[in-house]
Amino acid sequence: MNPFDWIVLIVTLLCTILYGLYKSRTTHNLDGYFLSNRSMPWGLVLLSIMGTQASAITFISAPGQAYTDGMRFVQYYFGLPIAMIVICISFVPIFSRLRVYTAYEYLENRFDGKTRTLTSFLFLLSRGLSTGISVFAPSIILSSLLGWNIYWTNILLGGLLIIYTMSGGAKAVAYTQQLQLAIIFVGMFLAAYMVVNMLPENVGFFDALHVSGKLGKLNVITSGMEKADGGGYRFNWSDQYNIWSGIIGGFFLALSYFGTDQSQVGRYLTAKSVTQSRMGLLMNGLVKVPMQFLILLIGTLVFTFYQFNKAPILFNQSQVSKIENSPLKDSFYLARDAYDSLSVQKQSAVIAFSAALDSGNEFQKASTAEYLQTLQKKSDSLRAKVKGWINSKQVGGDGNDTNYIFLSFVVDYLPQGLVGLLIAIIFLASWGSIAAAINSLASSSMIDFHKRFTRKKETGEDQYKLSKWYTLVWGIFCIVVAMFTYNIGNSLIEAVNVLGSLFYGVILGVFLVAFFFKNIKNGSAVFWAALLGECIVLLVFALAKFKVIALGFLWLNPIGAFAVIGFALLLNAILKRKRAIGEINTI
Repeated sequence: MNPFDWIVLIVTLLCTILYGLYKSRTTHNLDGYFLSNRSMPWGLVLLSIMGTQASAITFISAPGQAYTDGMRFVQYYFGLPIAMIVICISFVPIFSRLRVYTAYEYLENRFDGKTRTLTSFLFLLSRGLSTGISVFAPSIILSSLLGWNIYWTNILLGGLLIIYTMSGGAKAVAYTQQLQLAIIFVGMFLAAYMVVNMLPENVGFFDALHVSGKLGKLNVITSGMEKADGGGYRFNWSDQYNIWSGIIGGFFLALSYFGTDQSQVGRYLTAKSVTQSRMGLLMNGLVKVPMQFLILLIGTLVFTFYQFNKAPILFNQSQVSKIENSPLKDSFYLARDAYDSLSVQKQSAVIAFSAALDSGNEFQKASTAEYLQTLQKKSDSLRAKVKGWINSKQVGGDGNDTNYIFLSFVVDYLPQGLVGLLIAIIFLASWGSIAAAINSLASSSMIDFHKRFTRKKETGEDQYKLSKWYTLVWGIFCIVVAMFTYNIGNSLIEAVNVLGSLFYGVILGVFLVAFFFKNIKNGSAVFWAALLGECIVLLVFALAKFKVIALGFLWLNPIGAFAVIGFALLLNAILKRKRAIGEINTI
């Protein structure tokens, strides 16, 4: 980056930190630190909910996801609007009426203390690990741009984040998210505009969409059906993103995330009233899918841009250096030369295709599109081969470069100032979501564990100070997790969602039993049902991971939820029967 980009980056980040510190003034008690005295209007609640969900991973990884796999990832969010309606009807009124600090307090009133403790622990484990991955995301930027050590970068960025998160709690988080999202939307709009503007003069926005569409990147709706060996079609359960996994699996994931994850529950509990909470959630349901669609669309535009311009065979230059210093370097150089030759051919083919679009010549359009698709398949094959070599024992690297695609485009092609702004956006998005997550981890630790298990009488000021210490501890924990994230193997956005799916279905199942199965009152039945349900989810995940069964990770969410419900009904019946027999024997 040049000096002007650094100035834009540093000024943007400093203004955000100072604004957060300025807005951090609140009452020195738990209500002020964790819930902003329940005083937020719905608009701020909406922005806080969006800011918590839209992390740096969204803006780093999602465009790269569209570049490599097309736009079908957007189907992951199709169940979200339905989940928002269910939460507004069932979850929000109960949490607001009981005036809880965390969602898990309700479970002790409904069942018992151990069920509350287990569910809160599952939340702390899943949210702590996923937040650590989120801390790692912006560290990729500086380490990649400046050659900084990734571990020291994690410490630096995590430390800056902890400063304003500790200072003002939920209020500082909410107000900084408001500023962050405003900057983010402006920056992403400018990035999309610049991608289209840098295309050849005779290629417009719709021409770019035609190119990406012909090469399979506008696959917004996919059915998940595939050709069976014996003829006909069958549903591919291992397909990660299709309309059914999105609506069903995505519904259960969103229901658990927004309905039972304290990082989101804590956002809408800050609202002035039930109506304000509902407005924030419903508006999020309306806005989130189009927002994610547009972010992915930027990825497809970047893909089109690279059809007219030379793209590297691998976007992660540190991994390129590894293979260049390995026994496979000669094979890599041959593959790279072949890939560069294909890039030149693709540039000619895509220009011919654009000309056919403008002339309306259907025959030429069909023939050039077919030729372009053939070249793209060859390019994809070479990229896959190089990634396989990097993943091999001879190189020992990470061939997944999804997280580096958009970043590479930003640094290599965008003008001065805009590079600094977009990198600042990735920082801001990261800070917004991580700050909310750390605040929620601290609130759950303080309310669900410290207050329950300590016997010492503490004033509101004492609890306020302790909450800050818990915030610091969780911030350090997340930095430590980030240290082990480097070779995670997935795109970051997929890794976070896979991790959440391991726990969210079970947590949701506990709450569904609490809300809709009033006949189940035995806390022990629900406690053991949750443990058994978690074992089922982990077993299914392991079987899918080792290719024993074919199953996409989104299906783990309904499996976990229904497993808990099923085991709770069974165990409740068994315990009722034992109790009845015991009562008969005492007569």
